[in-house]
Amino acid sequence: MRLPLDPQADAARRAWVACPVCDDADTCVTCADRRNCGEHWRYLISNDGPVVHLQCPGCTHVWSIDTRPGVTRRNDRAPFS
Repeated sequence: MRLPLDPQADAARRAWVACPVCDDADTCVTCADRRNCGEHWRYLISNDGPVVHLQCPGCTHVWSIDTRPGVTRRNDRAPFS
């Protein structure tokens, strides 16, 4: 079942991140070369610091990804002793 597009979906706010459901790299040379493809982009719905919330316009899958994995956020660090 396809989800409807998020109300925040705006083609002016795009991201070029692989969709975990679609496999664009298998069918698109530009995506396989990890370049910005004019056809296979994702809606950038919102972000919470380095965590971005995305929706694929092709399959409408919604997911979040941390763009800085392994980096501790300033507020999450232990205070100095």
